[in-house]
Amino acid sequence: MIGSLALATLRTRKAAFAGAYLALLCAAALLTACGVLMETGLRGAIPAERYAGTPIVVAADQNAHWTRNKKDDTTKVKSKPLTERAWLPEGLTARLEPLPGVAALVPEVAFPADVLDRTPRPSGVPSRGYGWSSAALTPYTLRAGRPPAAPGEIVLDVLSGAGAKVGDQVTVQTTAPAALHRVVGLAAPRGGGPRHQAAVFFSDAEARRLAGRPGQITALGVLPEPGADTAALARAVRAALDGTPAKVHTGEERGPLEFRDAAQARTMLISMGGALGGTALAVAILVVVGTLALSIQQRRRELAVLRAVAATPRQIRAMIGREALAVGLLATPPGAAAGLALAAWLRGRFVDLGAMPEVLRPSFSPFPVLGSVAATLAAAWIAARISGRRTARPRPTEALQDAAVPSARPGPARALAGLAVLAAHVVLLAVLARLDTEAAASPVTFLSVVLAAVATALLGPPITHAAATILGVPLRASRAAGFLAAANTRAAARRLASVTTPLTLAVAMTGTILFVQTTLGHAAGRQADQGTLAPYALAGPAGVPAGVADAARRLEGVGEVTQIVRTTLRVGVDKYPAQGVTPGRPSAALDLDVREGSLDRLAPGALALSATAADHRGARLGDRIPLILGDGTRATARLVAIYRRGLGFGDVTLPFEQVAGHVDDPRADTVLITPRPGAAPVARRGLAALAAAGPGPRLLEAGAPADRRRAARQGAAQVNLAAMGLIIAFTAIALVNSLAMATGDRARELALLRLAGATRRQIMRMLRWETLILVATGAAAGTAIAAATLTAFAAGMTRGAPPHAPPLACLGILAAVTALALAARLALREHPAEVIGSRE
Repeated sequence: MIGSLALATLRTRKAAFAGAYLALLCAAALLTACGVLMETGLRGAIPAERYAGTPIVVAADQNAHWTRNKKDDTTKVKSKPLTERAWLPEGLTARLEPLPGVAALVPEVAFPADVLDRTPRPSGVPSRGYGWSSAALTPYTLRAGRPPAAPGEIVLDVLSGAGAKVGDQVTVQTTAPAALHRVVGLAAPRGGGPRHQAAVFFSDAEARRLAGRPGQITALGVLPEPGADTAALARAVRAALDGTPAKVHTGEERGPLEFRDAAQARTMLISMGGALGGTALAVAILVVVGTLALSIQQRRRELAVLRAVAATPRQIRAMIGREALAVGLLATPPGAAAGLALAAWLRGRFVDLGAMPEVLRPSFSPFPVLGSVAATLAAAWIAARISGRRTARPRPTEALQDAAVPSARPGPARALAGLAVLAAHVVLLAVLARLDTEAAASPVTFLSVVLAAVATALLGPPITHAAATILGVPLRASRAAGFLAAANTRAAARRLASVTTPLTLAVAMTGTILFVQTTLGHAAGRQADQGTLAPYALAGPAGVPAGVADAARRLEGVGEVTQIVRTTLRVGVDKYPAQGVTPGRPSAALDLDVREGSLDRLAPGALALSATAADHRGARLGDRIPLILGDGTRATARLVAIYRRGLGFGDVTLPFEQVAGHVDDPRADTVLITPRPGAAPVARRGLAALAAAGPGPRLLEAGAPADRRRAARQGAAQVNLAAMGLIIAFTAIALVNSLAMATGDRARELALLRLAGATRRQIMRMLRWETLILVATGAAAGTAIAAATLTAFAAGMTRGAPPHAPPLACLGILAAVTALALAARLALREHPAEVIGSRE
């Protein structure tokens, strides 16, 4: 009986459930997209290209490992991927030479190599240099010319230098300064297919010199004899290398080894999909609760009559729950289908922004769809139980009274719940103010916004009533439209609170997502501005080779030349951004706001830490600090300085050579130039001539390092906005949806106003004033939530710097929310006109 009554209600009151249908459809789409992201991170294929012709590849372990002792006297090994490629001792090849079934062992060395004066390769496609013998790993075959045999000779593939011919001279920048090389051959991979990397081949001897790691290789290809059992040979190779740092990769394991950025992107997709999905589910429940609450309020007379004719509270709740499930069953299939298209669009945005390589293929299966359907239905059920609680609880006579004159005050249980959630939000802000790492602060930041929005939803009626009372003072003094708007908003505070919730959430979520990154970017850029003392810098898209820095040192008028290379490493088990700087007098070029010690004490075996990193470890000057460099090399260094500007320069500072020897690209990111006293003009002319001598590094003025830090933060902000923008769009749709439902329920009220003598123009003006009251209330609450959250975030992450919210961006958010609200009212312009009579 309850089920048939629920279906009958859906058939006869389709308009009342249209808003819930739209909200659940959007929720299913959003959750499906998040599920596809997570599945791509877990199962997305990374096909091998460079190692496509090598069934067995040996490489160093690309993970760092720790052994932790647990309380029950057991041990646990924890592993994390390295940020740079780990190299392999070449001597291990001797262990594999005697194995039966081995046709050839092909060592590989890889290093950065960019062709500078040819048609650029496709954006995002990296270029690497190799020795010609390792061309067999793909395999590459010569299309013209011959292999390189001497320094200055290269073989190009089609992506490295489009349009080059055998005999051409091209400029190539490697770890050495840019120089002319003669093209002696052209090569292409056998079999063709899509390409996601470019290659420049040198002679084997020249490749080893440019790689700069004697006795080490990046990988070793094991080519089996014809007809050999590859699986058996792989097992034999593993047995021969047991106890060494080498790992054996076969089949699908070769792709992640080759495209390490794609493997790291998989981890990012798992964490981002989980965080985005969790936030989306919480927002979905919040939005659907408000939508269903509006739907139930539109039917409060019907539900009151059902209570009067002996329907029990349990039956009312069951009917509302089944109605929500029925709407959910109708909404989730098209929503899930839209989510698949949404996931494809989101992947494209990540690829365009460089957060995800194109080689990582998306993974589609029924699991994200089924999971989103189940989660959306669960959200609908939870929302229905929450929304129907107040309607089903009163006695029949109380229900009829409440249906006739709805109360603007929430019940005591709802008020207490709202205050409890608000208290939890305040506690979370206190926790957030003490978090000083982005990985820890980001999830807490968005959770605090959701909690604040929940508190706003629970306390919505008194908030809306109070706002209407305050804003109604000037409106009551105006014409009839303002008076009616203020009176209606106070009287219908409980209904309109369901509109202020998505308004608040839209402003709070948008402001937080946008201004978290601007706060970090502004603080990092300001620290880099204040900490860069050198007036000139050399930088370029392909880095600055050591030879260019040496040439700058020999110029007249040049004092200090400080090379900077960036990486990410671990101090103990904690990961930090780091920089390597040239020892000597780095304080002449950099002011890191040293709190203790001196940066000029930096030397081999020494390091400096930011105050954040030092506080985490409880480190003091003179302590020996354990490090895991980017390629997994373990080292210890003595702490010689503690500084405050870690956000602008990285939390760890080491000697340049120590960092450059353990990164994939040892070229300096930036070279800072400090002229001798009184010799700045002479030094600048020499640097300009050096930069103009050929393609490569450019001469930049002061402030360039800060601009580069801001650009990096801007890229991270765009990635976050692309992901979290889906939730912003969801809240915007919910806002329009709620306004439409709230206005559509007032046909009888508007008709009575016309009968009482109000003109159509007065009623339309009244609706606009009501909308502005709601916008002002939601905008004020959302702004307060975002401001409190950002203040706590900035207190922890920037150590006291205020949040940075550009005024134009703030005005843009408020204007967008106001435009959406007014557009929703405008879209319903004809409906009240039809109800209330003819046009004037």
